[in-house]
Amino acid sequence: MAAKQGLPTLALRVLEEALGMGLTAARATAEAVAAEGAYYLEQVTVTEASEDDYEYEEIPDDNFSIPEGEEDLAKAIQMVQEQATDTQILEQKTVLPSKQPVPEVIEDFLCNFLIKMGMTRTLDCFQSEWYELIQKGLTELRDLGNVPDVYTQNMLLENENKNLKKDLKHYKQAADKAREDLLKTQKERDFHRMHHKRIVQEKNKLINDLKGLKLHYASYEPTIRVLHEKHHTLLKQKMLTSLERDRAVGQISGLQATLKNMEIGHNYHASEIRVVPNREKENALEGPTQKGLREAREKNKSNTKIKDNTKDSEFPTDMQPNPNLYLYKENICPAKVDYKLNNIFRLHELPVSCIIMHPCKDILISCGEDRLWKVVGLPKGNVLLTGFGHTDWLSDCCFHPSGNKLATSSGDTTVKLWDLSKGNCILTFEGHNHAVWSCTWHSCGDFVASSSLDTTSKIWDVNSERCRCTLYGHVDSVNSIEFFPGSNTLLTGSADKTLSVWDARTGKCEQSLYGHMHSVNDATFIPRGHMIASCDACGVIKLWDFRKLLPIVSIDVGPSPGNEVNFDSSAFTPEAKEPMWELYQLPCRVLAQASGNGVIHLLDLKSGQIHKLMGHESEAHTVVFSHDGEYLFSGGSDGTVRTWS
Repeated sequence: MAAKQGLPTLALRVLEEALGMGLTAARATAEAVAAEGAYYLEQVTVTEASEDDYEYEEIPDDNFSIPEGEEDLAKAIQMVQEQATDTQILEQKTVLPSKQPVPEVIEDFLCNFLIKMGMTRTLDCFQSEWYELIQKGLTELRDLGNVPDVYTQNMLLENENKNLKKDLKHYKQAADKAREDLLKTQKERDFHRMHHKRIVQEKNKLINDLKGLKLHYASYEPTIRVLHEKHHTLLKQKMLTSLERDRAVGQISGLQATLKNMEIGHNYHASEIRVVPNREKENALEGPTQKGLREAREKNKSNTKIKDNTKDSEFPTDMQPNPNLYLYKENICPAKVDYKLNNIFRLHELPVSCIIMHPCKDILISCGEDRLWKVVGLPKGNVLLTGFGHTDWLSDCCFHPSGNKLATSSGDTTVKLWDLSKGNCILTFEGHNHAVWSCTWHSCGDFVASSSLDTTSKIWDVNSERCRCTLYGHVDSVNSIEFFPGSNTLLTGSADKTLSVWDARTGKCEQSLYGHMHSVNDATFIPRGHMIASCDACGVIKLWDFRKLLPIVSIDVGPSPGNEVNFDSSAFTPEAKEPMWELYQLPCRVLAQASGNGVIHLLDLKSGQIHKLMGHESEAHTVVFSHDGEYLFSGGSDGTVRTWS
């Protein structure tokens, strides 16, 4: 019975060895066998799987395929996506809890070894003697050690090897993808590098072309200047030729009339030689050119007769000394430069182009690009009067010396005179071909001068309501114009980088001042009249000695353009010897400049220090001091006038 019980155990061991499975026996099993009794070997025959009556289940095939005739693109895409999802799930490394391996005992190791070697008789003897000792209790199983199962370790190593192969495959795929990305990035880098080189080449080419164009333009400037001079000369010659032609036509017409009178028998008086336009016979003998000249001459004569009653004004010959020389009192207080933003008046919907102070009252005039000018009361900033009539933006304005009239210039090519007591336009001067940038009153109040984009300046007679003189000489836009205080001298600043001094009586340029490297935007006399301040489109301020017509000092506060400069005439500076520009006994101590970056620059004429007023949110167009110098007013492109105190 014991032999029969031991044989199945041996058969199971043989079966496990044949199937390649590791034989492991727990110590608890050995103790149970010892308790039940001895086991003996028995020969058995292992049947084939095909002869077994057990029914095995069929394992489904994982290789999905699309049945013929049922090919559907959507189904195929879905199937491929599912396979990809399954592959990703399988490739993911799942960490399972490790199972503690059961070591193999010594008797099992010996049995396995004898079975592998085919030593059946030795195996029978070993088992008989071994189990007898166990049954008698002569051997303690707990004292015996364990033999490592090499097969189990081989399986573990094989599984680890498979996992490492999967990881290696995954890393290879990642490396291939990274290599493709690297190649793609290198191609993009090469493309952008080529594009950058091409852009650099084009930039260098444009720079060279620009330099060539600048040189080309510079080479044309002298030619253009010579052509302008020739053009003016030809205009004068044309005018003289027209006068001579008119004179000759008049003499011919007179001679023809004399001959006709002699033929008729009338007496001839040389003093009565003139054109008689109302005779039909003379009209029949005149050609179309002579007829046109005669009609134009008659029209001019009729216009002259109409205006004969209005006499032209005369320029003052005995000019009074500059009244500003006696208005200043000695003030030894330091110049005020620590202005702070006090108030903001929103007066215009478009940028403010000009601000001026009334010569006697605490009111100011502001002009804007919204075609309006406004009279503003101080210090509250209430609008007292609004003037409108221009059809384009206003550029500048100027008070009559008495303060009861106003002159305005505009982009509509006109200059208008206004009666401030009524607020209506009393006179309009037309004659410029382009926008008028600036205007100024003569100190006698009978003349107004204007400068224009058409490179000319004009002097207008208020009494005869006509242009008395046109000033030619600048080759670019004339941006500013101003009468020298108490004289017949004019100062103009132009975009051709020059300042010019003119005699208003003759219309001739007396002197030109050179030194600016950019367009001159504004120029003004100091109230005492012996010094000039100018600013250009690059922010450079220059002071000039008007008596010597030489530059004194140049100050660069750029690169933003300087739009306007104005002096503070609130104090008289006594003579001093140390600072350079105190040698000129300045009646002003501060010069203000409105800059294109919204900063108001204040130049202390005694120390030479520059102070900045920051408050405008955009470009500052104009700046002016109050009469006592306690307030500063500035206008900007946002349509506001800002008060500084």
